[in-house]
Amino acid sequence: MGRDHVCGSGGMGRGFLSMEKTINDAVSKSFVGRYFKLEARKSCFTRELRAATATFLTMAYIITVNATILAASGGTCSAADCSAPAGPDCVVKPNAGYESCLAKTKSDLVVATSVSAMVASVAMGVLANLPLGLAPASALGLRGKLAKLIPHSVRLACAAGIGLFIAFVGLQVNQGVGLIGPDPSNLVTITACKSTDPETGACLGGKLQNPKFWLGLVGFLITSYGLMKNIKGSMIYGILFVTFVSWFRHTEVTYFPDTPLGDANYSYFKKVVDFHKIESTAGVLRFGDFNRREVWEALATLFYVDVIATTGIMYTMAEIGEFVDEKGNFEGEYMAYMVDAAGTIIGSTLGVTTTATFVESSAGMREGGRTGLTAVIIGLFFFVSLFFTPLFSSVPPWAIGPSLVMVGVMMMKVVKDIDWTNIKEAVPAFAIMLLMPLTYSIANGIVSGIGLYIALSLFDYATSTINWLRKMRRMVIKEQNQVSATAGLDSTVEII
Repeated sequence: MGRDHVCGSGGMGRGFLSMEKTINDAVSKSFVGRYFKLEARKSCFTRELRAATATFLTMAYIITVNATILAASGGTCSAADCSAPAGPDCVVKPNAGYESCLAKTKSDLVVATSVSAMVASVAMGVLANLPLGLAPASALGLRGKLAKLIPHSVRLACAAGIGLFIAFVGLQVNQGVGLIGPDPSNLVTITACKSTDPETGACLGGKLQNPKFWLGLVGFLITSYGLMKNIKGSMIYGILFVTFVSWFRHTEVTYFPDTPLGDANYSYFKKVVDFHKIESTAGVLRFGDFNRREVWEALATLFYVDVIATTGIMYTMAEIGEFVDEKGNFEGEYMAYMVDAAGTIIGSTLGVTTTATFVESSAGMREGGRTGLTAVIIGLFFFVSLFFTPLFSSVPPWAIGPSLVMVGVMMMKVVKDIDWTNIKEAVPAFAIMLLMPLTYSIANGIVSGIGLYIALSLFDYATSTINWLRKMRRMVIKEQNQVSATAGLDSTVEII
């Protein structure tokens, strides 16, 4: 992980190396260096800076991806925000008023995502002294134990199922590249059509002729090639290319069409630098709907993500950074969980999802990040992003879709660890991966998988119980025989 490398850049001139060494020595001997234990962990300021830059570049996509996904749910927008005349179905049909509300909500969520990531990353660095970047992802000491209660195959299948679900979202029209759309006969089909029904999204002609889809495909290939060559920031490069091309007006792929909404979005985009105040998503808390099934499904899903996935990722990152000792613990573990939990609370009050440690933190560790100074600098990068909300709010769905598909690709690698020869393991795992995208519900997949695993385990439980009862019966009979034999011997002694 770079801990044994000499701090410095061998490809630079002597003057630069001398200046870099001076800066590193000064920081290492300062209060900051002593607090973050730079010398003790064989690191230095410039290495931590490079590590933070690498991590931020690889996880910056979450700023727009998270906002886009959450805004697609409608957020706080409702039929009351629709332009007149409009009925209750205006939220699923083109409507200038509703779309304007969604645009404002997306801007709110961009800021909320950056604020949550900034606070959580800085806290992780200052309190836990770990080089981990946190952001909204899509019982502290008990988390690892709770995670172990879920069967291993079910945990792996949930990760793969969520990957398929995310990829499915990235292929659709509203949140992605538009390759998949509705079909009256087969539910879904290939679309990417040049013209679609504005109300249903059904294809009206010109399949695979939508320029936005082909532009998104180019972005996907850019990301893929970058990851093939281990180029840091590959996820963001594909998004940047597609977004930059889509910012030109009066083209077939523009994000700012010649409509009133397009003109309004373009006017906001031209500000470039602007601090957007959260107006609609912050502090929207309500506790009166816990009698609804949907609320408990959402709670179960978020609980799974926060307890199972986050715990696993954090341990994995600690192992990559060589922080885990022989007992399976790592320095700053308790505070790391505290920070993660606090970040989730802060994020929820701002309107975003649970805060989690990002696997992209491994990019910074590969650059030599060893201390919490890396996490603090990551937080500062997110702080800077707050002033560029007009740019982050103007990233089109066909730029986000390819990155969602790539996230799905990365999450599928865990299926190799599932024992497909064991039906008891394979059936629940397959059900989870199948039902998450097909029912468009992560919660449905989790419940079905756990339910099937319990059902298939009943025979084993029953057999074990019967065997235990038989063993106990034999022990009781054996004890009774010993007691009878002892009683007979005592009678013989008395007769003699």
